[in-house]
Amino acid sequence: MAVSEPARSGAAEEPATAEIALLGQPNVGKSTVFNTLTGLRQHIGNWPGKTVGRKEGWIELEGRQQRLVDLPGTYSLTAGSEEERIVRDYLQHQQPEVVVFLADAVALERSLYLLSEVLALHKRVVVGLNRMDVARRHGIHVDPQALAQALGLPVVTLIARDATGITELLASVEALRREPQRCQPSPPQVRARSAAALERIAERIRPAAPAPYDPRWLAQKLLEGDPQVRDWAEEWLSPAEWEALDHELHHHEEAVLDILGARCDWVQSVVQAAVERPRAGQASWTDRLDRVATHSVGGPALLLALLAGVLGLTFQIALPLQGWLDATVVQPAAAGVEALLAPAPGWLSGLVVDGLITGVGTVLTFLPILAIFFTLMGLLEDSGYLARVALLLDRFMHAVGLHGKSALPLTLGLGCNVVSVVGTRIIESRRERLLTILLAPLVPCSARLAVLAVLAPIFFGDWALPVTLGLIGLNLAVLGGLGLLLHRTAFRGESSAFLMELPLYQRPHLRTTMYHVYAHLKEFVRKAGTVIVVAAAAIWALSAFPGPGIENSALAQLGHGLAPLGDLMGLDWRLIAALLSSFVAKEVAISTLGILYGLGEEAQGLAATLPSVVDPASGLAFLAVTMLFIPCMATVAAIRQETGGWRWPAVSVALLLGVSVLSGIAVYQGALLLGLGGGA
Repeated sequence: MAVSEPARSGAAEEPATAEIALLGQPNVGKSTVFNTLTGLRQHIGNWPGKTVGRKEGWIELEGRQQRLVDLPGTYSLTAGSEEERIVRDYLQHQQPEVVVFLADAVALERSLYLLSEVLALHKRVVVGLNRMDVARRHGIHVDPQALAQALGLPVVTLIARDATGITELLASVEALRREPQRCQPSPPQVRARSAAALERIAERIRPAAPAPYDPRWLAQKLLEGDPQVRDWAEEWLSPAEWEALDHELHHHEEAVLDILGARCDWVQSVVQAAVERPRAGQASWTDRLDRVATHSVGGPALLLALLAGVLGLTFQIALPLQGWLDATVVQPAAAGVEALLAPAPGWLSGLVVDGLITGVGTVLTFLPILAIFFTLMGLLEDSGYLARVALLLDRFMHAVGLHGKSALPLTLGLGCNVVSVVGTRIIESRRERLLTILLAPLVPCSARLAVLAVLAPIFFGDWALPVTLGLIGLNLAVLGGLGLLLHRTAFRGESSAFLMELPLYQRPHLRTTMYHVYAHLKEFVRKAGTVIVVAAAAIWALSAFPGPGIENSALAQLGHGLAPLGDLMGLDWRLIAALLSSFVAKEVAISTLGILYGLGEEAQGLAATLPSVVDPASGLAFLAVTMLFIPCMATVAAIRQETGGWRWPAVSVALLLGVSVLSGIAVYQGALLLGLGGGA
């Protein structure tokens, strides 16, 4: 098996003859299988004219490079979402040579229902039965030979996280390409009561149906009430033909029950032939754990305890490593380069040493914080617990008038607000989607948490953990309060019900977790090497020119111009400048502080400098405003992309600017009343 991508140019390149498609439901392990087969680790584009991501890579079959396309995860092929339309249009028009269908051994019924729809469009299918290890641990036994016989398809057992079965999966794909007759599926048919109606409708539409659409499949979808197929039929047929067809469809409205019922009967017969489950009444580990994890009182308490544990471990382990990196890497590098550039003009030395090395180096020193945080969060996600977090947040979402699905993209915001904004695509209601987008930047993303993890110990020492938890609580309180206010004013409406299937708990897999950690750190370093480098250089230039001295710089003038507002929050012009720079990326605030407070100091890091110039009340206000401040540049761009204009990004920036400033004033004035001021 080869994992390299073929050359893009050159006469020697032999093009692939056809594509292999990778298909399955969300969270069934498709990305893991795709990454193992191809070595690619990222989305490389969007489907034409769509906002849904498209991934493709290359595998070697029988000595030839073949394109592997990772289709969007979907639960069905009824055109109710963009993902569903993309998958079925691809299967009909592209006609991949083989479809690799990933099924979940733990929830086989759900996977088989999707497979029943796939077999109506494509016959050459290899089934990869994933998560066999998890099924065994929960007493679920799936007989792959019996399953293959019942389906009429090749079946390969997989444990994708360990790459177990991947070689066998490729061999089965190769064998099916050589011998297509290995696939003899018998997909479900409509129940007898509606069979005649199905055939009549197929005959009505057959003369007008263009290739590659099968008239019988179109007839079935018309009886199901598929909106896209109805639009097609109305376009293809004459008005009189469509009127007659529509009349017959109304006459057979009950046929949808016969179609869906036949699929369920087929699924049940396959499961009875191949699956043995634990006796009824046996409580699994998942059941026992969920009695606490999803309890109305125990669930939130467990969530808070785990969050405190994650942050506590991050502080205890990562902070010493951060100090070591600063002392052994950043400061020696700055001193060495400064000596090397001694003959050069002062502005060049200042740009490289104080702007780039000090600014970017300060940011890179909290790589240990991010590594530990992402590792702990990745373990929780891989165990299945974060799905319970979404369920717990669903109750909170309904309290502020949001659809339960809003809990899922908002939970993703713990990693990145950009992902949270893009994730709102799963929400059907435009009202609820816009409201979720406006609230998404209030979720404390990893970048904000990283800034908090760096500065809270500097400002508050041993009190860093309770202060951090309090500020995260402030974020959630503001999110809830603002959501409730918007729901009752600008976004009036009813929220709909939320249904989700909780995955079984499983032992976290270190390899999977480490991949996620690597992906997050790689993205962070990429930003440090591009956005943060440019921002650090720009901030240094603003702090150095026109001069002389930083007090006469352009940045000082901007900060001094906002000083009256800053005074209400206890923020001097340097802290205001750091807040403004965080629009580029939240991490840039750290490099800005390193530049502004590091100028003129002798090898003093932020930990030594900030406590002497910023009192606790001001530090607390700065952190509160940071956690609530306007979205970063990338999030604003994502909001524009998802809403189709600049109106809602402008609303988001204005809304959060007002919320953060008011909160900063309240926090600072409250801290003064508690006697936290006057430290500097």
